[in-house]
Amino acid sequence: MKVVHIVPGSGGTFYCQNCMRDAALVQALRRQGIDVVMVPMYLPMFTDGNPEHTPVFFGGINVWLQQKSSLFRKTPRWLDRLFDSKWMLRRAAKMEGTTSAAGLGAMTLSMLEGSDGNQRKEMARLIQWLAEQEKPDVVHISNALLIGLAAEIKSVLNVPVVCTLQDEDDWLDKINPPFKQACWDAIAARCKEVDRFVSVSRWFADRMSERLKIARDKIDVVHIGIDLNGYEPASLDLNPPVLGFLSRLSPALGLDRLVDAFIELKKFQGLENLKLRATGGMVGSDQTFVSSLRKKLAQAGYENDAEFIEDFSREQRQAFLKSLSVLCVPVEQGEAFGTYIIEALASGVPVVQPDAGAFPELIEATGGGVIYHDLVQTLRKLLTNSEELRRLGQAGRAAVMKNFSVETMAQKMISVYKGLVK
Repeated sequence: MKVVHIVPGSGGTFYCQNCMRDAALVQALRRQGIDVVMVPMYLPMFTDGNPEHTPVFFGGINVWLQQKSSLFRKTPRWLDRLFDSKWMLRRAAKMEGTTSAAGLGAMTLSMLEGSDGNQRKEMARLIQWLAEQEKPDVVHISNALLIGLAAEIKSVLNVPVVCTLQDEDDWLDKINPPFKQACWDAIAARCKEVDRFVSVSRWFADRMSERLKIARDKIDVVHIGIDLNGYEPASLDLNPPVLGFLSRLSPALGLDRLVDAFIELKKFQGLENLKLRATGGMVGSDQTFVSSLRKKLAQAGYENDAEFIEDFSREQRQAFLKSLSVLCVPVEQGEAFGTYIIEALASGVPVVQPDAGAFPELIEATGGGVIYHDLVQTLRKLLTNSEELRRLGQAGRAAVMKNFSVETMAQKMISVYKGLVK
């Protein structure tokens, strides 16, 4: 069986759960004997040291230029190739606009329109390459924002299309009117062109089934798994206690709430020596945001107790997690999964998360954390109770080692593919 996995490239500038999921899945599928080609769109893949040598399609600069001017919809390939060079795309990945949905409504809608959109030249190039060079048995698209590819893939290649669902709503709901609803409608209209959807959690499967009017039995649930090699248990000795954050260093992911909680926690007896460590990368205005947090910490007199770490590579994340007592990413609106939860629990580090999104589902499945309603008081109780801290950490690590490996994720995905390939 040959599978082509079409993914949005990461650029490597911040902790991208979808990118890490895709790269880990492709590697695991290969280890299990599946012929898989990972095809990046928009940006190259720079994720956890897994280089791919396939060309970039729909290069982010070309996509933007073709959206803005009809002139670039007719340019020769040699010029497009210049804009698709890795060094130019790497620079583009660091620009704030590439990760901000608000002003990209027209471009998002154009991409969802597939061959009828402004990037039809890019579509033709991708489909020709797939038909002539790869000849897949299954095409797997990384998320529903790429669903505009499905109709042309099925028409030309006549193969089943699988689509993963993870946090598309977060992007779509931030698009400015009138494009927000138009994009939701465009995805809903194209769902019939996908043979099988795969959600990363039950919660998100239910949510997208309702919002896109997809029959719930057309959506499989496959939890994200990680490569468990190299994750060693943290000591959790509370000397000193360390509060951690692992995700993009952005206000949207609650880092400012965690900093405020940290400042409050430092005032309690027994937590005077509490430390804060955060990592996950930044783009655009995140730099200004983190600078404002440093200033707030300095004003409270705690600038030397907080550390913002630039390197979030796999090896550095594993070392970072071993240094923690508790991990908390207080995304108040929730997320479709939360790979950082699985990474923390793989290191035996308990998690504290809001009662939102898939977080309760993961806490229940692992037994490795606490759902909070009062962030400060929940963290205070856990950071001053070494016995409970170790109990949660051990339970979470055991559950992740048993049920959340990338091999388990790959096996479940293979079952999905085999159910579609005749």
